[in-house]
Amino acid sequence: MGKGNSGFSASGLRRMRDVLAGYVDSGRIPGLVALVARGDETHVEAIGTMGVDGGAPMRRDAVFRMASTSKPVGIAAGMVLLDECRLRLDDPVAPWLPELADRQVLRKIGSPLDDTVPARRPITVRDVLNCTFGLGMDLASMGTPIQGAIQELGLTGQGGPQPAPDEWMRRLGTLPLMYHPGQQWAYHIGSDLLGVLVARVTGQSYGTFLRERVFEPLGMEDTAFHVPEDKIHRLPPSYVPDPRTGEFIVWDEAAGGRYSRPPEFQSGGGGLVSTVDDYHAYFRMLLNEGTHGRERVLSRPAVQLMTTNCLTAEQEAVRSAQARDSVQISFGQGQQGGWGLGMAVRTYRGDYAPVGQFGWDGGTGTTAYADPREGVIGILLTQVCLSVPDPARLAQDFWTTVYQAIED
Repeated sequence: MGKGNSGFSASGLRRMRDVLAGYVDSGRIPGLVALVARGDETHVEAIGTMGVDGGAPMRRDAVFRMASTSKPVGIAAGMVLLDECRLRLDDPVAPWLPELADRQVLRKIGSPLDDTVPARRPITVRDVLNCTFGLGMDLASMGTPIQGAIQELGLTGQGGPQPAPDEWMRRLGTLPLMYHPGQQWAYHIGSDLLGVLVARVTGQSYGTFLRERVFEPLGMEDTAFHVPEDKIHRLPPSYVPDPRTGEFIVWDEAAGGRYSRPPEFQSGGGGLVSTVDDYHAYFRMLLNEGTHGRERVLSRPAVQLMTTNCLTAEQEAVRSAQARDSVQISFGQGQQGGWGLGMAVRTYRGDYAPVGQFGWDGGTGTTAYADPREGVIGILLTQVCLSVPDPARLAQDFWTTVYQAIED
């Protein structure tokens, strides 16, 4: 995928550092780690401190809560199973996920939960992988009975830890679908559902399968669903700024926090912790069409499928409209147009990034994308959640400075 290139200009990299440092020096972001790579050149900046009140300096090997930036990595487990013919794209999932057999679908998105019709067809593996199985988080339909029920049942992890997988599936199975299977893209829940599917197909936990088949081959030693005690000093606190005052409020401490112990539910939609170097290894593998050194982790067609827009024109129009209409909440994130498997795929040029760039962002202040046209990988990790515009603006400015630094 990646093409030959001559890396980045020194002046462009200085500008990038100046822009990133400006966010830290102004107090808007306590600390950050940024990595940009092109060809054989890799450049890393670790700026600021681990905590709001100073203290330990930010370090290159700091471990961050990846939130939704987990999705592009978590999908790899499903691709391994496709490569090995243990899953097929258009097989129904009911043999492994009987809770999802014989679904009912809401007549309208705002209907009461008992105002339903039978699903037109079963949910398939493809529907789970590309988030079109019929349920998801939708900012455009907040306040509807179905979105309220999704939150009340603890299916997304936003209000607290998710229950163990079997209980999570039981709760999921009590709900009607928002859309008929394959009808429309719906965010997040499909990425978590994939983890349960992988566990039931393999007889291993989702995390164990990911570690053995993806993380270990790539040398991703710091990527997991929790941070062990001997690494907890490398995990900064996570902050949610008050939207009114900007005050940094601790959302999750390091020692004793929610990521300091194994979770009951291993969330492929938002539960991973990792480092810039681990994510660099993963996205470099994708740019190398599935290989890492001499080892093949995924087949070339699997990578191509993941990183190609799979939405119909109608589905893409709905996703784009959701992103545009929620800019006051998302601060401009998510406006790439298309979606592959587990990640956004850019289908139009709305800023500096060209068509074909793939990756995703996380609500805890993370962003990771690769660009096969320019051969560029960029990863920016912070400890500030997207409750205010600053982390999103930082990510946008990071990508602007990545592209202005390209030297041909």
